Amino acid sequence: MTKLFWSRTAISAAALAALTLGAATAQAQYFRPAPPAYDLFEDDEALPPLRPPPRRYATRGDFLPGEELFPEPRHRADPRLWDQAPQRPRGELDLAVNHEETTALLIADPTGEAPGTIVVDTRARKLYYVQPGGEAIQYGIGVGRQGFEWKGVAQVGRKAEWPSWTPPTAMLKRRPDLPTFMEGGMDNPLGARALYLFEGKRDTLFRIHGTNEPDTIGQAVSSGCIRMMNADVIDLYSRVRVGARVVVRG
Repeated sequence: MTKLFWSRTAISAAALAALTLGAATAQAQYFRPAPPAYDLFEDDEALPPLRPPPRRYATRGDFLPGEELFPEPRHRADPRLWDQAPQRPRGELDLAVNHEETTALLIADPTGEAPGTIVVDTRARKLYYVQPGGEAIQYGIGVGRQGFEWKGVAQVGRKAEWPSWTPPTAMLKRRPDLPTFMEGGMDNPLGARALYLFEGKRDTLFRIHGTNEPDTIGQAVSSGCIRMMNADVIDLYSRVRVGARVVVRG
């Protein structure tokens, strides 16, 4: 009887050991660590930047007779730019942005500036982000109307996603109908992203930002800030770091 008891005990111990080993093997084989959790701070640079997924180009066959094609080149993303920035998680507001509405093109660098520099040509109404290898990404922009133009050298002092807007006092005097504060969102005139331009530690009050009026891109209608399509400013934001040099040419 004692011998039978010890035999059964040995068998149970062996079975338990086999089950434990099998579970450990399965865990080692199938367990994958969870992706790191990120704190979404306003100026967070640790997050991988966003890029729009590749999409099929729109063609005239995609539109019914009488419908107007979105003006070139806004409805097409330069395919050479898709793989230059990794994807990152996007919020609900980012999902509402049409990433096909872009003016971004990879071109030979016309600026002569160092890679990583933002160059704004207010006359041509183009913004260039200088790349290594003699290339630059060109974006269409809206610029300041007559009396609000400016030029000079600054740097990106901070960055914000879906920024809130507090109109300057001088603007409120010209436009008393404006709100004194507006939360970030699709209706906010700063659009999806904003780069705040500083001279040293002084805020110039000029911004490179998105827009809720995409039809103004290519025009001189702003109060001095540089407007971009929301898809374009999201792309630029993902590439530019705080401290980047900004050259504005008139």
